[in-house]
Amino acid sequence: MSSAKDFLELIQKSRKGKFKIYIGMSAGVGKSFRMLQEAHSLLRNGIDVKIGYIETHGREETVALVEGLPEIERKSVFYKGKNLEEMDLQAIINEHPEVVLVDELAHTNVEGSKNKKRWQDVLEILDNGINVISAMNIQHIESLNEEVKKITGVEVAERVPDKILALADEVVNIDLTADELLTRLKEGKIYKKEKIQTALSNFFQSGHILQLRELALKEVATHVERKVETEIKTENFKPIKFLACISSNEKIAKTIIRKTARLASYYNSPWTVLYIQKPSENPEKIALDKQRYLINNFNLAQELGAKVVRIKENSVHNGILEYVIAHNITTVCIGKPHASFWQRLLGYSWIYTLMNRLNERQIDIIILS
Repeated sequence: MSSAKDFLELIQKSRKGKFKIYIGMSAGVGKSFRMLQEAHSLLRNGIDVKIGYIETHGREETVALVEGLPEIERKSVFYKGKNLEEMDLQAIINEHPEVVLVDELAHTNVEGSKNKKRWQDVLEILDNGINVISAMNIQHIESLNEEVKKITGVEVAERVPDKILALADEVVNIDLTADELLTRLKEGKIYKKEKIQTALSNFFQSGHILQLRELALKEVATHVERKVETEIKTENFKPIKFLACISSNEKIAKTIIRKTARLASYYNSPWTVLYIQKPSENPEKIALDKQRYLINNFNLAQELGAKVVRIKENSVHNGILEYVIAHNITTVCIGKPHASFWQRLLGYSWIYTLMNRLNERQIDIIILS
């Protein structure tokens, strides 16, 4: 378990803001509670710590911990006939505490704010040399979006790019068993009584919680592994570089992008998305909806931390091969061929040509379905 003392040492080592994230499988596991406990501990150690934004959700034990901690006043924003309270980014930068607590990392700021998302505010705070302790739920991680949707049946709209997690100096999982979490829910420690039954029938089903818990544990274990690998690199270490090859097929391209993002995140490696534009797919010939899907997928790739490259080339395998050689790619990710009857009959030759050429150069190829 990571202690406040460890984070205290991190703070003292560097002048650029250090970043710690508490992560959990769902609401109610105690992330905000733990952030506040740590803040009290830092305060006792003479550290200038302030609350930038904390979301208590009216939970008694969390509300009680807010007392005694200095708070940077939120700003009031009038939006669509309502007064909303938002974190005051400029006030935090101006006051410049040593450590600031910023809850709900995936939050979308009210329209007209300097940054669209709270994680962008956090990057700005860190750049100003202020240390940040933050919190988020596992379902808000961008590349886990599809997995979470499969588990819960709900598409999470507010998401945080994986690169933000990779930037964190410490990621701490607040782990509870499914039984402990359900007990907290039934005791009214997570939601008000009228919401409990709905929560039990939807998100808080035991099967959902177990799967989300596994995702959270894996995510934090991966983060620790990446840190170890980054800090103990041997001289003969050949850095892994992933290349995701996509076509204009929207769904297959999206799958390749998300799965390669997970691999790159696991190995803490740079990755590129490559689209080979054949003459039959130049903008005058390709349908408008396909063009739109392509642009959306390029944007998704960039959000997930990829470099996006578009190359005009008659031969797909030549285009891929040339890029691989020129940029020292170690691992190529492609989609499973969805060939027509005649292509299956005659052999999907370019795939085999590419596989042979990559094999000669000892480059790995991953076929994603």
